[in-house]
Amino acid sequence: MPILPNTSGPCRAAALVLATLGARGDAQAAASTAPADSGIAARVALRTGRATAIRLDGRLDDAAWSSADSIWTLTQTEPREGTPASARTTIKVIATDDALTIGVRAEQPPGVRIVSFARDRDASLANEDHVRLVLDTYLDGRSGYVFAVNANGARYDGLVTNQGESESSDWDGIWEAETERTGDGWSVEIRIPLKTLLFRPELTEWGFNIQRRIQALLETDRWASPQRQFQLTHVNRAGLLTGIPHFRLGLGLSIRPSIAGGSGRSAPTVGVDSDAEVSLDVTQRIRANTLASLTVNTDFGETEVDTRRTNLTRFPLFFPEKRTFFVEGSDIFQFGLGTGDDVRAFHTRRMGLLSQRQVPLEMGLKLNGRERGTNIGALVVRTGHSDDPLLDTLTTENTMAVLRLQRNVLRQSSVGIIATLGDPLGAGDAWLAGPDVTYQTSTFRGDKNFLVGAWGLAMDREGLAGSKRAWGAKIDYPNDLWDVALTYRRLGDGFQPSLGFVPRPGVQIVNFNVVHQPRPTRRILGLRVRQMLNESLNTVVTDLDGTWESYRIFIAPVNWRLESGDRFEINANPTGERLAAPFEIADGVTIPAGSYHWYRYRLEAGLASKRRFSGQATWWFGRFYTGTLDEVILTAAWKPSPLFIVELNATRNEGRLPEGDFTQQVVGSRFRLNVSPDLQVNSYVQYDNDSRLVGTNTRLRWAFSPVGDLFVVYNHNMRELLDSGLEVRGYGFDSNRLLVKLQYAMRY
Repeated sequence: MPILPNTSGPCRAAALVLATLGARGDAQAAASTAPADSGIAARVALRTGRATAIRLDGRLDDAAWSSADSIWTLTQTEPREGTPASARTTIKVIATDDALTIGVRAEQPPGVRIVSFARDRDASLANEDHVRLVLDTYLDGRSGYVFAVNANGARYDGLVTNQGESESSDWDGIWEAETERTGDGWSVEIRIPLKTLLFRPELTEWGFNIQRRIQALLETDRWASPQRQFQLTHVNRAGLLTGIPHFRLGLGLSIRPSIAGGSGRSAPTVGVDSDAEVSLDVTQRIRANTLASLTVNTDFGETEVDTRRTNLTRFPLFFPEKRTFFVEGSDIFQFGLGTGDDVRAFHTRRMGLLSQRQVPLEMGLKLNGRERGTNIGALVVRTGHSDDPLLDTLTTENTMAVLRLQRNVLRQSSVGIIATLGDPLGAGDAWLAGPDVTYQTSTFRGDKNFLVGAWGLAMDREGLAGSKRAWGAKIDYPNDLWDVALTYRRLGDGFQPSLGFVPRPGVQIVNFNVVHQPRPTRRILGLRVRQMLNESLNTVVTDLDGTWESYRIFIAPVNWRLESGDRFEINANPTGERLAAPFEIADGVTIPAGSYHWYRYRLEAGLASKRRFSGQATWWFGRFYTGTLDEVILTAAWKPSPLFIVELNATRNEGRLPEGDFTQQVVGSRFRLNVSPDLQVNSYVQYDNDSRLVGTNTRLRWAFSPVGDLFVVYNHNMRELLDSGLEVRGYGFDSNRLLVKLQYAMRY
């Protein structure tokens, strides 16, 4: 019998059986059970029958479902850990030789409404009624795929990352889902083609777990390991999907050509410029568990624009990758426990982007997969000449490469190396290399999570001086009641990797974070508090000799999340900065060199996302360098129906310093028209008073088939016109562009 790792409750005594179609024979009954505390999964005898097609309509009324075994013993993780779910959820899984189909029937508690607004792809479904499942197709307890669907049929998918501590929503696979509202709840059918997944072909069992959210009750129910301190992405705590058949994958070849045409004006003084490009993406499976990808003349015009942000620091901000070619298999390229945004050995935005402007990607070749306990990631990219006037003097025609290897050791741990070669501006002798090691367990002190890891990097580049070495380590105890982490990073003053992201070289950074998260059992000040988050987040930055440069202490004596889903928070924030040189924080406002210490405070309150109108208001106030700073941040969402959603975000900083006053503001509004889960129109308008640009990005995406997409994207920018007194006298045209892109994948 297989072992079900560290499960408890009803799921200890049950393992999901995959009902396999296509065979003939008599149905057989359930075979065995195991003691609830033995850790042994029961194995249910496989039921067989004639292959029957499943019509994907969300109804679960096809004959095939009647012979499939069921999960229905979900247990609450929230709000009452370990108690039975408020309503029954039935899960069935069926395999054909080329796909998995999962059926879920979610009954609703009497009198409890379904909360569901989103319809767009990869929407955040955490605050809506939805089901979420994870597949560990390598059975390594470290990696996996995440799929989620809400009651409207909105689909979300992602990859398990950071050893199960988080997930990346950037990955988009080819799969389908249909939902149906019923008199007592809702149901969903999910079909995942096996060509979408990488997996070990010799396995007869996969890791599997599923949970359901009942948003009106703020309730989460889970099958395996329904403890709060474990996440669904902790696949080492998943149940087992048994009876995996030998799947038919064909040639494992996918060819996706696309054609994109665009037209527009890049400046008010130039005429209309039109172009058309043909690009090609090809993937080829190397066995079932490794994928080789080729992209030629890739166009990323349909990628959403970055959200503008204010920056009151001396250092650049980190922006995440959004381009499809780079996010496929991105989990494999992650390096170093505790590196974070302070040091990234490899950041794909250094390839094909310079100063936030696109550089032509002539060709890219990638290999990613898992072979016999070893994760393999390799990427080679060739960029071409840019016609952008702002980049015309730069050497953009370059070849860059990265190699990432990681070996699974022990039960959940790993050792690995990373190496990069090349520079986005063609600097010679550019390279980086280094190892990392991570020890992880979910059985520390019996049933607690614990991680410890270390990493080291060396790099070089022509014309670069100083220490070009970096290393760091982290100890992490991420659990439900106590979440404690200690991180150390040392970055040489010449450590500036060509294909990485290091905003602040030449420093030592220490983070010590302690979060206590109790759940009161009685009212506090008359309020029903779901959870209290008592936080102390501490950061100290010194130079390489140990002289302090910055410190920040974030204290949250009050951070309460109520049973209603609303929340409020009070913070104190002692901060210090030592400026070795004057710092121009805004146009015409320069802070002299010297040491500065100040206190800042925050008040924050938010309305639960389950409401049709939700949002959050934040007010930072207090001292700032030589004066004061008020920062107001507002986010809001109005959801009158799943068809139409309006979102707003705004930030305003008002600084009052002896050196001068300044105001920074960024305002953005997104309008979502969700015709169906396969057809959406999003329009994002944003303005900031630094660039003085009003920009709109309108994007239509029509998934006319599971393998075909049509994008229509229109960008339009207007610039403020100032009079001689620097007052706004109107707005004038700055630039625009219309793009139409059609792509279709052929799978063999």
